[in-house]
Amino acid sequence: MSAPTIPVRPAPVQPGAPVRTSRRAKGVGLTLLTWLLGVGFFLPIAWMALTSFHSEQDAAKNPPAFGAALTLDGYRDFFGVGGGASPWPALINSTVASVGSTLCVLLLAFPAAYALSIRRVRKWTDVLFFFLSTKMLPAVAGLLPIYLFAKNTDMLDNIWLLVILYTSMNLPIAVWMMQSFLAEIPVAVIEAARVDGARLPTLLARVVAPIALPGIAATSLICFIFSWNELLFARVLTGVVAETAPVFLTSFITSQGLFLAKVCAASLVISLPVLAAGFAAQDKLVQGLSLGAVK
Repeated sequence: MSAPTIPVRPAPVQPGAPVRTSRRAKGVGLTLLTWLLGVGFFLPIAWMALTSFHSEQDAAKNPPAFGAALTLDGYRDFFGVGGGASPWPALINSTVASVGSTLCVLLLAFPAAYALSIRRVRKWTDVLFFFLSTKMLPAVAGLLPIYLFAKNTDMLDNIWLLVILYTSMNLPIAVWMMQSFLAEIPVAVIEAARVDGARLPTLLARVVAPIALPGIAATSLICFIFSWNELLFARVLTGVVAETAPVFLTSFITSQGLFLAKVCAASLVISLPVLAAGFAAQDKLVQGLSLGAVK
């Protein structure tokens, strides 16, 4: 006679387990995708940095000679060691044009964005669309009128012409970005400052600006990058005196061919200010770019 068997109850299934597993798999997939995108963006920079330490003969080989001897000839040629042109005037011009135009953009865009976010006028969305529509015009379409204006006013090869030009080019997108940031500021904070007797300049400088600092940092960095990388107008409107860094970079492309190692060395050096600014402001940049994302 066999012993009676005791029925075993199946383990209860947690109703939330499939959901947690799905979320975990989704999180792993997004992490892998982020890493793949990061590697994809980093590879060209790594290739450029490695090529800049090669000789011109090794840099021109196909497939690339990654095991070749390293040299600093590309950087020596870029910095004018041995009698070449010095890049420092071009770097200084780019700094003046980029920093100067960014400061002008902030001084003009901040009060305009405040007016559109706090004191909204009728059809304010149409006003914002008008600001953005000015960026839809191809840059080459305005090149000839701007050139004729600069020629008639003796502003050709003048760095302050680029400051004015970059300010007008970046102002629309700066107003649009800062408006979305300032719209997130609680109205009660502004009303409390007014009750305490704060006038408009004090309100903007001591109340609104500190709260919107991440958005201001994000806008400043984007305007700085746009100005620093601009080539078309700088190539046409400047010469020897007001030559910027991107224009100086094109001097390595000659009728004799493309000096790849020199171009990579120059590109890496010219990219350093943008990378340094982005790294220094990365915390404010992340906060600023996400500030106006959720309403």
